[in-house]
Amino acid sequence: MDYSGRLSRADWTVRPVSIEIASRLVRDHHYAHGAANTATYLHGLFPASSFWQDDCAGVAWWIPPTRSAAEATHPANWRGVLFLSRLVIVPGVPKNACTFLLARSMRLIDRDRWPMFVTYADEGQGHTGTIYRAANWREAGRTAPEATFFIGDRMVARKAGPKTRTRGEMEALGARLVGRHSKRKFTHFAGRVA
Repeated sequence: MDYSGRLSRADWTVRPVSIEIASRLVRDHHYAHGAANTATYLHGLFPASSFWQDDCAGVAWWIPPTRSAAEATHPANWRGVLFLSRLVIVPGVPKNACTFLLARSMRLIDRDRWPMFVTYADEGQGHTGTIYRAANWREAGRTAPEATFFIGDRMVARKAGPKTRTRGEMEALGARLVGRHSKRKFTHFAGRVA
């Protein structure tokens, strides 16, 4: 196996990062070009010698999912589900940086409060979940194809608070439909199965 160009654990660390820095990295380097305006946990990937937030080279952004998604993921404790909504790495960072960031970020989360994690690999972007498998997540099926809308280069969700907007409402906002794609669902459970 070729280990050249891989991240050295001694040279990198994962620690909390500000929402301003995280938002900038997502806007500049994630295909959605945007994220929620809140976070339960925000972790950044930093060179070990760095003191500055601006040196952040990756972000793991965690929020609770919608109630319906949480109930579908872990009905026994839907309030204990946490959603990895964004995972982004700046180009040029060593090739195993994403898995390193994810694994270290998971360790910084209170697993008694959040025993179940969920995330999705967007097949419309060609994602298959390799990173999640490498971090010992379990594939839990596929979603039904969902409409994907963008305004400019920013992905816009149909869900707005408790309301799901129709295609007409999305188009009235200036959004364009770019396709319908399934996502692969991945989960990571820290507790014991009853």
